[in-house]
Amino acid sequence: MELYGRILLYAMPAFLVLVLLEKGYGWITGRDTVRTMDMLSSLSSGITFLVKEVLGLSVTILSYGWMVQHFAVFHVESTVLTFIITYFVLDFQAYWTHRWSHEINILWNEHAIHHSSEDYNLACALRTTISNFVNLFTFFLLPAAILGVPPSVIAIIAPIRLFAQFWYHTEWIKKMGILESFLITPSHHRVHHAINPEYLNRNYGQILIIWDKMFSTFQEELPHVQPVYGITRPAQTWNPIKINFQHLGLLSADAWRTSNWWDKMRIWFMPTGWRPADVAEKYPVRKIEDVYHFTKYNPLTSGMLKTWTWIQFGWAFTLVLYFFGNIARIGSPNMFYYGGFILLSIYAYTELMDRNPYALAWEIAKNAIGIGIICYLGDWFGSDAFLPGLGYAIVAYFVISTVVTAWLVMREMKPCREKTNEMKAEPVPASRIV
Repeated sequence: MELYGRILLYAMPAFLVLVLLEKGYGWITGRDTVRTMDMLSSLSSGITFLVKEVLGLSVTILSYGWMVQHFAVFHVESTVLTFIITYFVLDFQAYWTHRWSHEINILWNEHAIHHSSEDYNLACALRTTISNFVNLFTFFLLPAAILGVPPSVIAIIAPIRLFAQFWYHTEWIKKMGILESFLITPSHHRVHHAINPEYLNRNYGQILIIWDKMFSTFQEELPHVQPVYGITRPAQTWNPIKINFQHLGLLSADAWRTSNWWDKMRIWFMPTGWRPADVAEKYPVRKIEDVYHFTKYNPLTSGMLKTWTWIQFGWAFTLVLYFFGNIARIGSPNMFYYGGFILLSIYAYTELMDRNPYALAWEIAKNAIGIGIICYLGDWFGSDAFLPGLGYAIVAYFVISTVVTAWLVMREMKPCREKTNEMKAEPVPASRIV
């Protein structure tokens, strides 16, 4: 856990720099593919995922180490060939888990966050789930376990594969020649993120495209069909924590409301999007029917709100860097309190991004808890060891944050302004809103 945190201590700033470079390049060239609030939502989603991962808030029903111990017929050494075979095995597993997450109702809840951005850029790659508390698919690693591939090899390859999926989330890289025949490229993955009828539910591979070609789920990006991004039941929020559980909330509500007991049981395992007939008729859900004429989520946002959101994100980002760099010093159970505080911070400022008047209540709660932590511990989780008196500065931030958020809520929610959920019209694919 501590090693993982230290790796992320360097990876996170690198990802942030690359995201900002992409936005800067778009701004310079006059074709910005990165809307500011969408980017901040994506970056915030990445933080929630990393905090959950570092804290280990998930359960594996069948561990790989157990399978090696009980099923290994051979025991192979950690050679280059072993790493190559492991890479293929993990990619095969990833293809099927990814495909099922698109095809089965309950599994879509884990994956919807990744597709929730209505733009396609490096930032949206960071939209990763925090709702997968149980890992059901380790059994796909059974072939590797039978061959006796060491768990340490899996532990090295898995994070490398995760980071390797970042680069192809961009519109700037077009077709890549011979690489298109066997690798997932930006072109292939643009198809996967698109909701055009021609592209929907295609290209599930994560590193290799060979599985899609093998199992008939491959679709080439067509020159005459520009990809339109998002999900057909749009999230309509910048809050990544809400997005993570939206689909689960809908499934739960539908299962409760339907009068058919068979539907109550099977709804979880039906194809993604399926709803009981009686519920679908009585409780319709907005769905994009014409992907070429809809309005992207884009609440009216003042320059002041954008500036304050950057400040709040910067605060959350700094909290995470300190957390990952000092997780051993913070220790248990304090690290879980720290992680919970980060999630609460993100929830509060993304509610303000949505121009939700309840954002002030969340902000007050967050800052009150923060001050309470400092009063209880005497500083901010050992921060005075690095900079004496830092705890007082953090308390001052909490007070200022409450005041500024209260002012913004009153300013942004004035009755003379447009309603909170009203959006600027942005027909797709029209010019971007920055």
